[in-house]
Amino acid sequence: MKPYIICHMMSSIDGHALTDGWDRTFKKNAGALYETLAEEFRFDAWICGRVTMQEISHGDDYPRGLASAPIPRTHHFAKRDARLFAVSIDPHGKVAWKTSEALGAHIVEVVTEAVADDYLAYLQSIGISYVFGGKTEIDLALVVAILADELGLKRIVVEGGPTVSGSFVNAGLADEISVLLLPIVDGRGEHPASFEVPKEAWTAPTYLSLTSAEVQDGGGVWLRYKTKSDSAA
Repeated sequence: MKPYIICHMMSSIDGHALTDGWDRTFKKNAGALYETLAEEFRFDAWICGRVTMQEISHGDDYPRGLASAPIPRTHHFAKRDARLFAVSIDPHGKVAWKTSEALGAHIVEVVTEAVADDYLAYLQSIGISYVFGGKTEIDLALVVAILADELGLKRIVVEGGPTVSGSFVNAGLADEISVLLLPIVDGRGEHPASFEVPKEAWTAPTYLSLTSAEVQDGGGVWLRYKTKSDSAA
């Protein structure tokens, strides 16, 4: 059974997700509120893309020469009974993790079959799980099915970045969309929108049904929507 998937994002009034250049105190408070609201979803896994995970990992690169032979392209689970999983969408295997946990959650790397053998050997050496989401590109529907079947995940929060969140929505996999709308306008340069995929990849607009709107301390507004095709409680 498909897990219930929530895309949880933080956005300026004009729809931008990048926080670079924001006042340090404002950014810290907004981030803390964002995480506090996310906890209300009672999820068993959270998902982020490569760029976000590289920031969390604090690693620059991984060692080469660890694979003495080709490694079979089969899923590898170093731990199945974790309280919480951190799922990293990392097609080419670039995130240089230092441990098997991210923010207290067991890491599951999602890679393609084109990933380097050395990267898989590296993940095995530090106790990180990994799954294959496609041959050369990630199929998110396949990934969600694997996570549900292999780990029994029932509730997943997608926390970005914009391309990952946009891809889940565009693929019709999001059951709920949560946006913390912050009291700031920031239209500088090429800042991404909160939900993005390449223009040629958007299939159609996603229409939503508002379920709640709550004013937060500091002037933010927490908006929650269901996708109109969703029938889950």
